[in-house]
Order: sequence, then structure tokens, then C-alpha cells
Amino acid sequence: MFSGTSHLAIGVHLFSEIVKRYALVGALLGWLLAVGVGLGFLLRYANTPGRLAAPPNVWPRLARIRPEPGRAILLVFAHPQCPCTRATIGELAEIMARSHGSVDAYVYFYAPRSEGSGWVRSPLWRDAAAIPRVHAIEDAEGGELRKFGASTSGQVLLYDAAGQLQFNGGITASRGHAGDNDGRDAVSALLQSGRTTLHATSVFGCSLLDEE
Repeated sequence: MFSGTSHLAIGVHLFSEIVKRYALVGALLGWLLAVGVGLGFLLRYANTPGRLAAPPNVWPRLARIRPEPGRAILLVFAHPQCPCTRATIGELAEIMARSHGSVDAYVYFYAPRSEGSGWVRSPLWRDAAAIPRVHAIEDAEGGELRKFGASTSGQVLLYDAAGQLQFNGGITASRGHAGDNDGRDAVSALLQSGRTTLHATSVFGCSLLDEE
């Protein structure tokens, strides 16, 4: 009787250990699956472009600023709270450093009436304003971005000295990704030699008119 009870207790213990191990393996597999799904979502999100602008081919008469005669003009449209756009500002600094003073750049930050100046003049604003020959401008209610058909934060437009559109797109390879990319290279080539084989790229960023 004593021996049978001992064997039963051992069997129950072994069964309990097996259940625990399978539960641990199941939990680990579930965690790995959740991580895989999460990473897949993040990769898909990072590589999904926003809506490309539909800008005028010639500099619009009603634009807030007027290009200086004989100089190209570079426009960037940005949402002040978009974390993805930090990479765009970094790439803009690279473009300006390579341009040798051949272009004037303006970054329009969406400024809704519902938010104060502190919301608009975010760290992104300060980073943009710190770049030599770059002007940060509050775009009240998105008036300028609408004139140029911009929809996505990080949208870049380059007009040449004759006021003709030469580039429409983004200057990052994906959302928030800094480093070599076709957009930055195309803009730099246009400013340095006036030639490129690429005049449009995808733009990655938040919706410009989203205040969240």
C-alpha cells in the first residue's frame, strides 16, 4: 500500500512537471509569435509611403515666398510632432551641406489655430532652423501646403532657378530612416549638376493635417 502510494505521488509529480514544461514552451512560442507579428507590422508601417504631393509644375504666383532671381528653391513640408520627420531634417542638413550655397530652403511647419506656438515650434522646428540657409516657417492652417498639394510630412519639392519643378518626393528610404537614399541623392545631383535620372520618390511620414 505504501509502495503504491509512492508510485502514484511520483507519477503525479512527473505529470505536473511535464504540464509545466509544455506550458512554458507554449508561452515561449506564443511570445515569439507575438514578437514576429509586431515586427512584421512595424516593418510594413515603416515601408508604407504616404500620399505624394500634386504640386504645380511652375512656381505658383500666390505662394507666400518669392524665389530670388537665379536661385533654386527647396521646400519641405513638415508636421511639427511627426517623429518620422526627424530623419528628413537630418537629410536636409546633408543636402544643404553639399549644395555650396546654391539653394534657399524653407521648411513649412503645419500650424493649426487650435494649437499654440509651443506646439508648432517643437524640437523638429529647432533642428530645422539651426541648419544654415534653412528658414523654418509656421504654415497657418496649412495654407501653403495646400497651394503645393502636399499631404505627407517630409514632402520635399525642388524648383530650379527658372521656377520649374525638378523634384517631388521624400528624402528618406522609409519612415524615420536616416542614411543613403535615392531622394537625397537626386536632389543633391540636381543642385550640383542640374541633372538626375530620378525626379520623384516615395515620401514617408505622418499625415500633415493630423493634429495628433
